[in-house]
Amino acid sequence: MLETRADHLVEALPYIKNYRGSTLVVKYGGHAMSDEGLRDRFAEDVSLLSFVGINPVVVHGGGPQIDDLLKRLKIDFHFVEGQRFTDEPTMEVVEMVLCGRVGKDIVDRVSRSGGQAVGLSGKDAGLIKAARKRLRGKKEDSAEEIDIGLVGEPTSINVDLLNRLAEGGFIPVISPIGVDDDGVTYNINADAVASAVAVALSAARLILLTDVEGVLDAEGKLVSRITEPQIAELKKSGVITGGMIPKIDCCAAALKGGCRSASIIDGRLPHALLLELFTDHGCGTELAP
Repeated sequence: MLETRADHLVEALPYIKNYRGSTLVVKYGGHAMSDEGLRDRFAEDVSLLSFVGINPVVVHGGGPQIDDLLKRLKIDFHFVEGQRFTDEPTMEVVEMVLCGRVGKDIVDRVSRSGGQAVGLSGKDAGLIKAARKRLRGKKEDSAEEIDIGLVGEPTSINVDLLNRLAEGGFIPVISPIGVDDDGVTYNINADAVASAVAVALSAARLILLTDVEGVLDAEGKLVSRITEPQIAELKKSGVITGGMIPKIDCCAAALKGGCRSASIIDGRLPHALLLELFTDHGCGTELAP
């Protein structure tokens, strides 16, 4: 047993050397956020990355937590084309949950694991500049614009702030809230923010934690690696479908922006982050140029 553990440590060594000094952006969400034990394991993983000289940046979601508080406050909510319609009352709850309850819980757990975490929203030092997201009808030639309220998309990231935190050994924990030049606050998809942050920081890797193993083929088997040219064909064949499409698109955008690789991994696995980064086989689907 001890020899096996030592083998695992030796297996991790070349990967630690490869990533040392690099920035890794991790989107944290799904079941990994709702299970008490998994929340602690994730915090330990992030802290360990920092300890070995890697610069992790965490961008988190919080959809179920937002739903829960909206229900408790008896505020009606609905989704349009799979996206939360965000009016002003909903935006207040979104900001309260993401920047308060969820973000601070992550910061607390990482700090208790020994890491130096700092909670941020897009409003802090203009971290995430945003613009209102314009959603069109499903038909390609549709000119109809669908109103989804205060939903935004990132237009720029304050890289200087994140670099200064990394230089001080701090781990940024980012709530996906953005603001425009007029001070309007927007709810932004966490995957989109993570992709934009990875591009802005020239991150070595973008990792999205999900509630599935990764991309599965027609037989339900994990596709461990996809190259960028394969994406269109896999969409056409139905291998990449449904909710996996926007995640793949965020990963593809990160690759086009200069990120070396991107991964979609199963956040339901304890220590999924370490398994993906520091083992020969990983634990999800990796996308490469």
